[in-house]
Amino acid sequence: MHVLLTNDDGITAPGLQSLADAVTQLGWEFTIVAPAFEQSQCGHRVTTHQHLKVEPHGAQRFAVHGTPADCVRLALFALDVQPDLVLSGINAGGNMGQDIVISGTVAAAREAAYHGIRAMALSHYLIRELQVDWQRTARWIAEILQETHAKAQPEGTFWNINLPHLPATHAALPPRILCTPARSPLNVAYTQNEHGYAYSASYASRPRDPGSDVDVCFGGSVAISLLHV
Repeated sequence: MHVLLTNDDGITAPGLQSLADAVTQLGWEFTIVAPAFEQSQCGHRVTTHQHLKVEPHGAQRFAVHGTPADCVRLALFALDVQPDLVLSGINAGGNMGQDIVISGTVAAAREAAYHGIRAMALSHYLIRELQVDWQRTARWIAEILQETHAKAQPEGTFWNINLPHLPATHAALPPRILCTPARSPLNVAYTQNEHGYAYSASYASRPRDPGSDVDVCFGGSVAISLLHV
């Protein structure tokens, strides 16, 4: 197995290192092609009218001055990476429901799926009061990768996986539940000040459509959705 790793939090993000650790636990080889800087919520934007700068960032690691979708395209069509699987994440924050069209993390997996490569977008819902245990996250993701990669996957699809944020005392991998993305829109709110309008909506108070990815993840289980390009 050779895996392409990318994300939207940038090449130095702890979630990307956690993903690399998970892949290493499975004995899989990997190449990292990730944004040089954070590209959160950029959606599926790609760069076609400007040059893309690529910098070596260690062995089999490349930092791209572009978006997550750019990273996948460059890896496949310029850097001669030939992956069996593309993994995008682990995002620091959930990507569920309406997040899916906004997320750069999800866009990278979608881009790979367009080109016929199996792909997964991986995200970690965050509760502000709890620290993230990235070592535990790596162990959980390694188990999830083994399970999910073994499942049948129709052409033109990819997996979107969201981990719940549980206390440090919870060591075991939570239940994995196959679910569909939430349909209710995100809460939207702004606060006006002298600079304009600042987004002030609470992610944690978003609607929890029964049985949806938001409901599953907020309820403490791993939300797994099969998405279509």
